[in-house]
Amino acid sequence: MFLTNTEEVPGKNITTFYGVVSGSTVRAKHAGRDMMAGLKNVFGGELKGYTELLQESRDEAIDRMKSQAKQLGANAVVNVRFSTSSVAAGAAEIYVYGTAVSVE
Repeated sequence: MFLTNTEEVPGKNITTFYGVVSGSTVRAKHAGRDMMAGLKNVFGGELKGYTELLQESRDEAIDRMKSQAKQLGANAVVNVRFSTSSVAAGAAEIYVYGTAVSVE
């Protein structure tokens, strides 16, 4: 499945539009990661636990969007965009969306 943040897939022609597809996941912070993040806030540095959490969340949201696109018969998603929002104390949603299409 092709994924792109542009309006077309380079070198391919869009033959069918299926409409908007999306995927999301809501993740909560982990107590162990919070403790390490607190130490990093004092001493500085990358919060690797949160970096990993966000990457896992993006991957899961993308997989859900791709699954929805495949169910429609698409082989690509164009104009892919990400959004995040806080849904509760310590929990955030990762939302990804785009336009499902078929390309040749």
